[in-house]
Amino acid sequence: MSRSAPSPARRSAVYLLDQVLGEGRLMSDLVASGALDRLDPADRARAQRLATDTLRGLDRADRLLKRHLRKPPPLHVFNILRLGTVELCMGGDAHGVVNDLVGLIGGHRRYGNLKGLINAVLRKMAADGAQSWNDLRVPRLRRWLRDPLVEAWGAGAVAAMEKAHFAGAPLDLTARGDAAALADRLGGRLLPTGSVRLSDPGQVSALPGYAEGEWWVQDAAAALPVQVLAPQTGEDILDLCAAPGGKTLQLCAAGADVTALDLSDKRMARVRENLDRCGLPATCLVGDALDHSGGPYDAILLDAPCSATGTIRRHPDLPFAKDGSEFGALIELQAAMLDHAVGLLKPGGRLVFCTCSILPDEGECQVDEACARHPGLRVDRDAVAGLPGIDPAWITEEGGLRLRPDYWPDLGGMDGFYIACLRA
Repeated sequence: MSRSAPSPARRSAVYLLDQVLGEGRLMSDLVASGALDRLDPADRARAQRLATDTLRGLDRADRLLKRHLRKPPPLHVFNILRLGTVELCMGGDAHGVVNDLVGLIGGHRRYGNLKGLINAVLRKMAADGAQSWNDLRVPRLRRWLRDPLVEAWGAGAVAAMEKAHFAGAPLDLTARGDAAALADRLGGRLLPTGSVRLSDPGQVSALPGYAEGEWWVQDAAAALPVQVLAPQTGEDILDLCAAPGGKTLQLCAAGADVTALDLSDKRMARVRENLDRCGLPATCLVGDALDHSGGPYDAILLDAPCSATGTIRRHPDLPFAKDGSEFGALIELQAAMLDHAVGLLKPGGRLVFCTCSILPDEGECQVDEACARHPGLRVDRDAVAGLPGIDPAWITEEGGLRLRPDYWPDLGGMDGFYIACLRA
């Protein structure tokens, strides 16, 4: 009897793992470049989920596999074993997982002779791996990131963040209208800050209200910078690094006259698509933020390019694809953007600076240093203190808002973010 072809989702998931762990590429870049375009939507989603689950559980998988391997096999083979181990330990069907992955390696021109190894190890994992899985420690961040975070926040806080990373992230929505009504309609939970959280949403584009532009996907933490900015009807507002566009949509929905700027034409196309879907107007420009000479503006939102370390619960590939070597250049770019944005404000205007980072150098330190460079610049503490659902303990010494993945542990966590409102 002929063996059926291996699952295209599993094959593609292994490819993603090979690229992340072998080539240092981000999954988001791989997907954007068309790595999964040949798959149908269901397989595309499954491939990303399998790869993401494997990266989240990589430390546990490696600890279990070490018991059955005399030495680490070639990376491609190792990644097949890792994926299979995570699937099996998370309740995957043993027959389907093992047979599929044995078939996958069996068809490989270089490593086909190792299908016996895959079969033997995964059958052992199917027999007893799940019993040990939950006894292993929560996977830790890699040392290049963990060490500075422990220095900044303490070992206990970092352990809590790692627990949040391992748990993953639910889906958050920002409602264009009544958030409570949207939560009722979709069977979601209304969060203290006004976002709607779904634990098992299924296909996002099939949810009621998507096609009509009644809401958009946006982590609860990412929805707060616009709340801090408090846009008013008719204000001229610049969204200085607009893509993927969630904050642009919030600004437009508030009635502001919005100029959305982004360096990437491809990313700006996504912003335009979301604006069209929601029926919201904005002036969309493609260009370098440091070259922009428009304005002066009543208000500016600067969601600056950053390490994205606050998004690891959604993007567990980040600690494996990066090593922190580029962060110095990002921090310099953030400072330059802050300085340029201050010069685009009207007298008395306000600037919200934010980063989806959990590194103080990309948040608290940036704002302290910006205020030192611009004597007339001050932090508006009241802009963050007056928001609904904000714990006063999240407000920092200089008057910004520090959000971390370990906050809201009983609600499903949030992305790490830093947000500050500066007044010229």
